[in-house]
Amino acid sequence: MSSPSLSSARQIENLIARYSHLVDEGDFAAFGALFDDADFVSGDVSIRGGKAIEDLVSSMLVVHDDGTLRTRHITTNILIEVNENDDTAVARSYYNILQAVPGLLPLQMVAGGRYRDRFERRDGRWSFARREITIDFTGDTRYHLKGQPAA
Repeated sequence: MSSPSLSSARQIENLIARYSHLVDEGDFAAFGALFDDADFVSGDVSIRGGKAIEDLVSSMLVVHDDGTLRTRHITTNILIEVNENDDTAVARSYYNILQAVPGLLPLQMVAGGRYRDRFERRDGRWSFARREITIDFTGDTRYHLKGQPAA
């Protein structure tokens, strides 16, 4: 989890990366737990709490036969501003989601956008307080999102 030997910014960057690893692995329970005391906002959807977020992503995202989403969430251009005085931080970053599944070209970009995050340090550990997702670009999401029409 967090390590006192790492700077606050690095601990937050690790938390941002953990989000990507957990969703790509299809570990929705651990993914939701990242938001036990946080808001998760995407478009008109705004929910709070780990179980609600776990239920949301499991209802929306396609898990393939290997137990994963067959995706790679790549987060770049991460800007983190830490306020050590009040144990808060904000970050913004870009994300791109790559996916490779049978029936789709070997590797495709299925979405790209931005994250706006707020973090709080609670009991010496950095946690999400809010993640706002903006989708700027979408590709072929048939194998990523449930309920998408076939080509």
